[in-house]
Amino acid sequence: MNIVCLDLEGVLVPEIWIAFAEASGIPELKKTTRDEPDYDKLMNYRLNILKEHNLGLKEIQDTIAKIEPIPGAKEFLDELRSLTQTIIISDTFEQFAKPLMEKLGWPTIFCNSLVVADNGEITGFKMRCEKSKYTTVKALQSCGFDTIASGDSYNDLGMINASKAGFLFKSTDQIKADNPNLPAFESYDDLLNAIKEVL
Repeated sequence: MNIVCLDLEGVLVPEIWIAFAEASGIPELKKTTRDEPDYDKLMNYRLNILKEHNLGLKEIQDTIAKIEPIPGAKEFLDELRSLTQTIIISDTFEQFAKPLMEKLGWPTIFCNSLVVADNGEITGFKMRCEKSKYTTVKALQSCGFDTIASGDSYNDLGMINASKAGFLFKSTDQIKADNPNLPAFESYDDLLNAIKEVL
């Protein structure tokens, strides 16, 4: 049995932190997992900036409410889900993901959670498990699934390389150059066709 594991940000929806960086006028928040492979380091960097500027969950959620899926993402996901089981595995947080899942037709998502104080300050974060994307793919394989994975960032490489088939999607030139063995696509049609070939 096959199961497709997709990243969320940069693949199906725009990067939340980039959108918030633009909305808040804080360019330092544009740094993502495409730039920083160490997710703990990246999140602590973000939380320090939020604290400095006295920004909390509400401000980020206000920005997320305005984010629309990348054009064609919902149609791609709908077709993919008609062909095989599909899970979004993301390093985003439950408190960010819900409005985006609604716009994508409520696909299944495995993600993390934020620690939020009563005043709305984000004081920390809880990862679902260590190396969450890789660990999840290995767990699915232990349940008898053949995994097919796609993502755009450093933190997707573990699940992509551990899968029966893996693809980069809308990735950076650097990540593509560092991983010449991985097929890289820019359009949903091309990605869907590549997935269909291995189903």
